[in-house]
Amino acid sequence: MAVGKEIRTKIASIKNTQKITRAMEMVAASKMRKTKDRMLATRPYSKKMGRIIKHLAHANPEYKHTFLVKREVKRIGLIVISSDRGLCGGLNSNLFRKTLTSLTQWDNANIEVDVCTVGNKAAGFFGSLKTNLVGQVGKLGDAPHLQDIIGVIKIMLDAYQQGTIDELYIASNEFVNTMTQQPTVERLLPVVADEIDASLSGYWDYIYEPDAKDVLDHLLGRYIESIVYQGLVENNACEQAARMIAMKSASDNAGNLIKELQLIYNKARQAAITQEISEIVAGAAAV
Repeated sequence: MAVGKEIRTKIASIKNTQKITRAMEMVAASKMRKTKDRMLATRPYSKKMGRIIKHLAHANPEYKHTFLVKREVKRIGLIVISSDRGLCGGLNSNLFRKTLTSLTQWDNANIEVDVCTVGNKAAGFFGSLKTNLVGQVGKLGDAPHLQDIIGVIKIMLDAYQQGTIDELYIASNEFVNTMTQQPTVERLLPVVADEIDASLSGYWDYIYEPDAKDVLDHLLGRYIESIVYQGLVENNACEQAARMIAMKSASDNAGNLIKELQLIYNKARQAAITQEISEIVAGAAAV
């Protein structure tokens, strides 16, 4: 029964695939718990840092840092954070789609864009486009360190301070919950007063020690590093959650396909048995 043998081969192949997807689902679930804990541990620092920096936008120090000065936008810097590997559903494609929407808007406004990528998928995608790719880093693993991305951050900060770019954005996935990952494109620089809470009114300032320049130069640099690193660990948590869901869906689909093929096999087998019986009966009647 050639047809039955072919179906049995397909069923065995799908079962092997299902074993792989189930194993990947369990691995992703284990990694997601670790990456989620790391993400939750870093959130308070980045949020507090962001609040302080936005307060500084309302301050009026004797030294006005370039990161707090808004200027005419002719060129934009963009840091895109993606995963290194695939098999995580539409996580990367949704982020790239949203990023391309922003790129189109900037292009229509005759604004040029310099792109730095974090993650192999972003490097491959934007490398295939006609974008000005000025920096990239990949293969960061499941537990990345800040030192791993200092290079691409420094490229953008130096470009901003030198006036090569006039705004800096970050594109990454935000972890909402296990089922939901939200792609975002957020402006990092300049920090302007209209982004601060409306409840804060008037202008005020901090007391700086040793002086405003040294404090702001150090603090604003750490702010950008903390936001980009937070985006990286959030994206890692999103990646594992999306992979877990994708592998569960693949396992369920494989199970449904196995049931369908098993039904087809049973029908083919029953038809073959019926045909053999009919042939035996016909032969006995002829004798």
